[in-house]
Amino acid sequence: DFRAGLGICEVELTAANIKEVDRRDSEREKEEWVEAIKESIAETLYDYEVAEKIWFNEANRSCADCGASQPEWASVNLGVVICKKCAGQHRSLGPSLSKVRSLKLDSSIWSNELVELFLEVGNQNANSFWAANLPLEEELHSRASTEQRATFMRRKYRERKYRKVLEDFHDLEELNKALCAAVVSSDVLQTMELVFSGADIMCATGDPVYSTPYLLAQRAGQKLQMEFLHQNKLCDFPRLDQWSENSSLPDASIFMDGFLYVSSGPAKTMPDRRGRDDMGRRWCTLEGGFLSFYENERSPSAMGRVDVTEVVSLAVSNSETMTGVGAVFTVELYLRTERALTVGAETQDTQHDWIQALTKCFIPSKVEGLVRKQSELIGRLQYKEGHDLYHWRTGWFMLEGSTLHFSSGDEAGEEEVLHLKQLQELTVSTHIEGEDKIQVLLMVESGSRTIYIHGFNRMDFSLWHSAITLAAGTDGRALGDQQLTKNGVPIIVDSCIAFVTQYGLCQEGIYQSPGNPARVSLLLEEFTRDARNVKLRNKEHQLEDVTDTLKRFLSQLEDALLTKELYPYWVSALDETEEKQRVKKYSTFIESLPKIYRSTLHALLQHLYRIQQCSHLNRMPSEKLAAVFSSCLFQTQGQTPQEMSVIRDLISNYVTLFSVNEDQVQQMETENSFITRWNEKKDTAFCPAGDLIFEVYLEKREPEQCCLIKLSPSMRSCELAETALSMRNDTFKADDLWTTFEVIENGELERPLHHSEKILEQVLEWSALDCPSSAFLVIKKFAGAKRMAGGKDPQQFLKSDYLKFSDGSSKLLSGHKFQDKYVVLRSEKLLLYRDIKNTKAEKEIQLKMVKCYLGLKKKLKPPCNWGFTVYTDKHQHFCCDRRETQISWVADIIALKHGSDLQMKTSTNKETADIKTPKGGAITESSKIPSYNHSFSTQLTDRRVSLGDADLRTTKVSGLHLKTNTVPKGLKPDYLSQTPEVSQRRTSVDICQPQRLPPPSLPGHLKPMALPVLPQTGNKTPGKTPGPGVGGAMPPNLLNELNLVLSKNAHKTTE
Repeated sequence: DFRAGLGICEVELTAANIKEVDRRDSEREKEEWVEAIKESIAETLYDYEVAEKIWFNEANRSCADCGASQPEWASVNLGVVICKKCAGQHRSLGPSLSKVRSLKLDSSIWSNELVELFLEVGNQNANSFWAANLPLEEELHSRASTEQRATFMRRKYRERKYRKVLEDFHDLEELNKALCAAVVSSDVLQTMELVFSGADIMCATGDPVYSTPYLLAQRAGQKLQMEFLHQNKLCDFPRLDQWSENSSLPDASIFMDGFLYVSSGPAKTMPDRRGRDDMGRRWCTLEGGFLSFYENERSPSAMGRVDVTEVVSLAVSNSETMTGVGAVFTVELYLRTERALTVGAETQDTQHDWIQALTKCFIPSKVEGLVRKQSELIGRLQYKEGHDLYHWRTGWFMLEGSTLHFSSGDEAGEEEVLHLKQLQELTVSTHIEGEDKIQVLLMVESGSRTIYIHGFNRMDFSLWHSAITLAAGTDGRALGDQQLTKNGVPIIVDSCIAFVTQYGLCQEGIYQSPGNPARVSLLLEEFTRDARNVKLRNKEHQLEDVTDTLKRFLSQLEDALLTKELYPYWVSALDETEEKQRVKKYSTFIESLPKIYRSTLHALLQHLYRIQQCSHLNRMPSEKLAAVFSSCLFQTQGQTPQEMSVIRDLISNYVTLFSVNEDQVQQMETENSFITRWNEKKDTAFCPAGDLIFEVYLEKREPEQCCLIKLSPSMRSCELAETALSMRNDTFKADDLWTTFEVIENGELERPLHHSEKILEQVLEWSALDCPSSAFLVIKKFAGAKRMAGGKDPQQFLKSDYLKFSDGSSKLLSGHKFQDKYVVLRSEKLLLYRDIKNTKAEKEIQLKMVKCYLGLKKKLKPPCNWGFTVYTDKHQHFCCDRRETQISWVADIIALKHGSDLQMKTSTNKETADIKTPKGGAITESSKIPSYNHSFSTQLTDRRVSLGDADLRTTKVSGLHLKTNTVPKGLKPDYLSQTPEVSQRRTSVDICQPQRLPPPSLPGHLKPMALPVLPQTGNKTPGKTPGPGVGGAMPPNLLNELNLVLSKNAHKTTE
């Protein structure tokens, strides 16, 4: 019967109704049948008379938005004829923006004037205004999806993104005057442009009788003008400010709707960027600050609703996320109530439109500039920074790549930027705020800029912490993906260079000796995982492994450091026979490199330049270095003469290429000389007669208690104590427990030195203190030396107790509060537990790398008088209930660290003899310098030295990055004018040493002086001069350089 066209029955559809029921085999087929029947019912009611008239204008035969043929609907106020699919989206705009009517069904509203208006205007003329600036790639086609149509309508009519911009008007008043003039003419199109650009239809005309533009048009007999103004009298278009950067001001009440994919399951409790399998397609509306979602656009009641003002963070996925419904672009909303909602859009443009609308509901208009197209995370956090570390403030943050933008939202507050790749520290700790425990993220940027943040709840904080950690880490092989120093150099490059400069400057064949492949791979992996926390240490890392790590890193970069694109240009520069011309071309190529490539190349070439300066020691001239690094810097297989020639030129002409001034060159040479000489002294049996004159105090820091003692690099703390006592004619007795103390922080902290510690090494580390001039040495009796862990097996030693603890960050975040911790000392470790029941330590401190001081800084406001401070990368502060406990802990920590008692148990006869006749330790009667009062207020105020990543806990003076000032010509310290002439012996390192200027005068407690040469004994071979540092004074040049290091910053104050 179906094939024959015979039906069982016929149903008259005129004025019929459809009632939906639940019985169905296929939802899709049901919807198709319902739509077809509705269309048939409507067909019985159609009146084609209006449609035929309006289609008489050729432009009205295609949809004004998508171009579909035979459009049957129209927006009577906008003046456009549209198809059925676009009409649905026009209705979503609301009647205040678009009044949709049918050409076939609503014949009663189609007056002769309205039909004539559509014939006069037409889609072509209308689009000459609405789509004047429509890009080709954003045009809508007839097969577009519902979501694409909704996005297009919103941009075209609500945001008026593509409209024609009227350039001749400067304010609203001029716009209204132009409207009053236009309505009395027959040019309806001009009136339309003025109204849709923001002119007020009800503006005052200045005529008491014809007070509105409509009345003016009526007086002029302009019926089409009257019809247009009548259709738009109730429309509510937001006024535009086309003369600002933003073409439109945001609506006072944000409205938006469309289909989104919404997670219908339970809210997530942890941030998770993976797609949800329970996402369903829902009709969503944003109105009045609430996001509501319905089963479909016809559903009367919402399935769920979210108060957008309660959103604290919004996470954006800028790439497609696979979900149970396919690939979508997701947005995650995190609420104060620790709930989260995931929504997804089919296109990235739709996602961005929803983000713009959502953020306007919870982000103040003053910080809307934070919302950018590539934003990954937007929201509000509690924060505080350097200038006010005691008060939390609400700030607005936006993460974009590896850049964190934030603003306080205040009138005067400007947007600030934090470059996460250049963070020097990124740590999380738990702190107590009132009765609550909160997690706080500490970020320290280059230049010591410090910012603390915490979220409104745990889920919110976890989201930001994971996102910031990921952004601040190494996320690829490109140079820009690396963690950077404050100078924009990858930390791995900077660390390797510093290590090799310190320990490999004198190493023969440096960079030629291969490292252990397994250790190199492991070290490179550590740098890749978190370069910020990798510390290269002399005894833990082999020099060859570090050099190979640097070369392998450069070879494995995504692009060569000299860039593959510029390879032919580098090589072609060799066509120039004159070196000067080649260098000029090299400079041009270097300037064309990206900034991070330039800064990295600068650091590397400076390092190689310094290596070749000492080629007489390491046997690595620029030719050999070029042979090693050519394949790394160009990322080519093997070596070619052309590549090696380019690298040789770059190394040899480093000074010219990077415009290094003479002072900087001299500084490099000074550092080279100092490093090589210091390494040379460490490798020899050094027993000088005396090198530096240093102030040491007995029992207390008073002028009359001051002794001037010659220090040598080999002098240990026990020798210093014995020497000082012998100068006072006191006998050194072990039972008296005389101990050398290092006192810092203006006397607030003091540390008993272990008998094996070298004094000069400790003194040189004062340069890293905030106020080096406040540090001094004092020798006094230390009763705590009786309580030692020595004599026991360090592996079996165990000490534990409850102590009050505070670290460097908690002192700022929780009002100097100390917290009770269960502290255990064992196996060369200091372990901190929450309480005695816990089995996992909250903090583990290796004693090998610590310094332990008696006392606490007053600004910490400790709860009791007795305490001690443990210096590691961060300062750890402990409070004890009594002095005996304080001394016991400090003594045992020092003993376990060094594996022996604080003081030597017994003295041999030889040592006793040495005490009676010190070898140049104390100044003899003939050369003794009288004590004198020092004005400590005039001593140098700052001798800080940048140590880079070098470990301060071992002898690393050679790693000092010196910044000495050049002494002006003619300046000659007094002590030099009184120095008797001593013959100077040139050593092999003098070759790479620059001409020396007179060293600056030193502060009170560090005075060098010339010492008389001791007479040669009978054991000396006649005619032979003692070697440097053996049986004679330290070479004067090295002495001057050492003094220069200790006093380098003093001249910054005096100058």
